[in-house]
Amino acid sequence: MASKSSILALVIIFTLVVGSNAGGIAIYWGQNGNEGTLYETCSTDNYAFVILDFLPIFGNGKNPMLNLAGHCDPYSNGCVTLSDDIKSCQAKGIKVILSIGGASGSYGLASSEDARQVATYLWNNFLGGKSSSRPLGSAILDGIDFDIEGGSSQHYGELAKYLKGYSKKGKKVYLTAAPQCPFPDAWIGDALTTGVFDNVWVQFFNNPPCNYASGNVGNLEDAWKQWNTSIPATKIFLGLPAAPQAAGSGFIPSNDLTSTILPMIKDSKKYGGVMLWSKYYDDLTGYSSSIKSQV
Repeated sequence: MASKSSILALVIIFTLVVGSNAGGIAIYWGQNGNEGTLYETCSTDNYAFVILDFLPIFGNGKNPMLNLAGHCDPYSNGCVTLSDDIKSCQAKGIKVILSIGGASGSYGLASSEDARQVATYLWNNFLGGKSSSRPLGSAILDGIDFDIEGGSSQHYGELAKYLKGYSKKGKKVYLTAAPQCPFPDAWIGDALTTGVFDNVWVQFFNNPPCNYASGNVGNLEDAWKQWNTSIPATKIFLGLPAAPQAAGSGFIPSNDLTSTILPMIKDSKKYGGVMLWSKYYDDLTGYSSSIKSQV
């Protein structure tokens, strides 16, 4: 009989080996009023990260403005009611992150000074700073997500560095990004070389050159390897639509994902998990529930 101490040691080693490539699921929430509340989203226990989308107006001297679609009206200060939901998510260990940009919006950075001012605004209004007009109330978000899909590519690296600098003031500021899978990304490719990003959830959808096609994993595999070897981020996530109708292309049936794709990409040292667009579509298909045990 093995001693209790040796059995415990084996259990610890087994856990480290088996769990070393365990990932989490990140979900975008905020652009459909029919996707349930933030509290309900976190109560599913399916997600490690919830990304609030979006802050689609910022920079160039514009007054930054939140847009959470049917969930609340930021113009009447109606989104402060989300503060308790955010705190309840964080109490479960879920990171809650604000995404800036989006596919449609009015944003961009005119200069280094503009980047610094936007970083200051984000710190004071959503992160650990202080402001009399915090759009989401007193809750302190865990970080900022860069979903830059238009406009200029300039100064986002500086914005990222300014934001990361606030980590020195106590609570870590997580920086994440959602580039398109063709490498390098046209808008934040340069910013991603700064080495300050924690998680990069690459959009493997609406990009046929690197999407999965039934029976053909080559394009996805090549792009995945390039992202993992070329970007100095902590973790890389596979970004997917949670339903066929969530994107123009790139949906991967859950059986294909768990049997073929995940075993192929989980060997990567930087594998972080799967990002899904979005909570509304995940509700329609139950996608996260069907893949969670394998991610």
